Amino acid sequence: MSDDLQSQLSEFRQAMSGVEPLRDDRAPLRGTARLRSPRMEQAYRRAAAEAETQQFVDGLSLSAVEIVESEQELLFASPGVQVRQMKKLRRGHIPWQAGLDLHGYRLEDARDELSRFIRDCAASGLRCVLVVHGKSSGSEPGTPALIKSHVNDWLRQLPQVVAFCSCAPQDGGTGALYVLLRQKPSKRPG
Repeated sequence: MSDDLQSQLSEFRQAMSGVEPLRDDRAPLRGTARLRSPRMEQAYRRAAAEAETQQFVDGLSLSAVEIVESEQELLFASPGVQVRQMKKLRRGHIPWQAGLDLHGYRLEDARDELSRFIRDCAASGLRCVLVVHGKSSGSEPGTPALIKSHVNDWLRQLPQVVAFCSCAPQDGGTGALYVLLRQKPSKRPG
C-alpha cells in the first residue's frame, strides 16, 4: 500500500472511531422520523398554513364552482329534513331572524362574511336566516351570477346549514335565500 493510501485509511479509521455498525440494514417502513430540521419543519408548516388560510375559510374554497343562472331557483336539503319543513321554508312561512346582504362584496370578502354570519347565527341559536346574494354583477341577461353560484356551493359545505332555498318574491326571489340552520340540542333538566 502506498503511503498516501495508508494515510487516508488511518484518517478514515480515526474519523469513524465511536461509530457503531447498524443492527438492521433494512429501512423502517412505519414511524420514520422526518428528514427536515425543526426549523425547516416550522417554516414549512407556517407557509402551508398561510397558503391554506388564503385558499380556504371554514373549508370554503374560492376555486371554480358550477355557475348557476341569475334567475335559477336554488334548493338544498340535507338528509333527514322533512318535506313539510321544506315547503314551509320555500313559502317563506318560517320567519327569518337575521339577514346578510352580499351586494357589492368581492368574492373573498363574501366568503368570509357568509362564513362568519352563519357561524354567529348558529351559535346564537337562530333557526332561519336570510342571505341576499343578488343575481349577477352585470345587468345584461346571461351574465354569470358568481356570488350566487359560490353561495350555493358554500352553504352546502357548512355543517350548520340544514337546508336553503330561493326566497319568496317579497324577500328577494331568486336573488336571496332562506337558510335553515341546525338547532343545538336543548338541555333538559334533571
